[in-house]
Amino acid sequence: MGRFNLRRIMDKQAQVVMVSSTAIALYGYDQGMMSLINTNYSYLSTMGIDEESPVVGLIVSVYYLGCAVGAVLASRFADAKGRKPGIFACLATASLGNLLMFVAGFGVATTQHAALATMMIGRIIMGLGVGGIDAVVPVYSSELQEDDARGTALAQEFQANIFGLNMAFITNVVITQTLGKWNQWAWRVPIIVMQVYPILLFTGANLLPETPRWCVLHGDNERAKRSIRRVFGPDEVDDRITELVRAHKKEEEEGMATYADMLWPGGLQFHPTVVTVMGQVNQALTGYGAVSVYGPQIFELLGFGVTTAEYITLGNYLFYFAMMTVAWVLIDRVGRRKLMINGAFWLAVSFALLTILGGLAYNRRKLHIPLLATGVPGIVVLYLATSVFGVGWLVPPWLIPTEIYPSTARAQGAAISVIVWGLANFAVTLLTPIGFNNLEFYLFLVFAATNAFAGLWTYLYCPESGHRTFEENQDFFKEAAERGSWIVSRVRDGELQKLPAAEVEDEEGVEVEVAEGDQDRRRKKERRRKVQKKLDAHDETVPLLGRTST
Repeated sequence: MGRFNLRRIMDKQAQVVMVSSTAIALYGYDQGMMSLINTNYSYLSTMGIDEESPVVGLIVSVYYLGCAVGAVLASRFADAKGRKPGIFACLATASLGNLLMFVAGFGVATTQHAALATMMIGRIIMGLGVGGIDAVVPVYSSELQEDDARGTALAQEFQANIFGLNMAFITNVVITQTLGKWNQWAWRVPIIVMQVYPILLFTGANLLPETPRWCVLHGDNERAKRSIRRVFGPDEVDDRITELVRAHKKEEEEGMATYADMLWPGGLQFHPTVVTVMGQVNQALTGYGAVSVYGPQIFELLGFGVTTAEYITLGNYLFYFAMMTVAWVLIDRVGRRKLMINGAFWLAVSFALLTILGGLAYNRRKLHIPLLATGVPGIVVLYLATSVFGVGWLVPPWLIPTEIYPSTARAQGAAISVIVWGLANFAVTLLTPIGFNNLEFYLFLVFAATNAFAGLWTYLYCPESGHRTFEENQDFFKEAAERGSWIVSRVRDGELQKLPAAEVEDEEGVEVEVAEGDQDRRRKKERRRKVQKKLDAHDETVPLLGRTST
């Protein structure tokens, strides 16, 4: 047992997942942190606003504007200086923003306007850091994982995102119940506790290498070999460095991608950028960003009291965390596309049911309906919607941009993903409290319609990117351009079942045609077989984190 645990800790791919998980937990912590701070009377008084003021949503949402800008700055920095230095710079920025939020309105001489301004600035600066982390970490993680384990790794990392959300919410509940909603430390302590994440990350990231792809991109093949040796083992060095150099030469012929190439119609990377943009837009349209930030208010809308709603929300977040295990079990087995399509369908159904239940709860006294008759089904439906979102929509929109671009555009693609995520969530979190105040339970019907749209768009235009090399995924877009259609079903169902063939010699020296993708998959399968044979010889088990069985 001791040998297994030691091996698991020392495995570099497992360490990549653990460090990346801790980084992504920052975003989850912020969501859980603000959901109860928004209802703290001391906080509202310090900022000079009331609970139903649009400024409450504005304070939450400006964070996402910071994320959008931070994604651009961090991706450029990470491309120039390295993925690891990019992560460190983002952590320092997020930590500074968090400190400003903590001291906002501190001291009797501080005015409400100064407190509000400090909180806004802190939210924006923290957004710069977290947005940068969300842009760089998925790229860093995907470049250090096997092709058939990228989804599992990122899903495990996003499970940590939900851990952060739970940690913040539990901290909030415990301190609020202990100190009360009029105590300033009931909202300041949950803010400063977030500093534990940068401290852990500054320590853990030092254990990891730079990604081999970035090293090859910058002409440092020797450093790339050292990284491969540390992460994948000495037996992998020759094959992997050959593949990376070959891919890089091919990308060099096409030149470095610019944002104009990605955002201008007709640009070489415009098609994958549209897929990236719509993935994040559709994730925002699922409505679950609003559910995670304004969970207590939703359960109040279903008829529960404030304290009861907070405890039910905590149960929802814990259920969310548990169900993320299903996500990382399925995402590399079922695929990204199928999870998103099915997820959008069931979310549409869930929000349609919540519209009915919300309407009954709103008219409960008039119709003489007991609370449990609407409240309990509402809890069940919202818990199920939470699990569906976690399994189907939390991870794929972040994962796909790290898989469909060449190395010359991958960081920019991840940045665009975060920018769109930031702007879309800025709009959703800003408009949600306004929607609750004006549309009430009909807001659920809006989300039912937007989920239907998200599912239809994904079915038509989003290709499967799992169990493919980066180069195979790029071939899909080339074939789509040749066929003049973006509809997935017209481009070999987005499955890339047949790739351009290359002549190779079989064991008897006879030249045969084998698809380039098949060659890659055969080499990787053979490498995994060798590794498994060595492990079996020592009667050990492959570590779970960062791996999938073959």
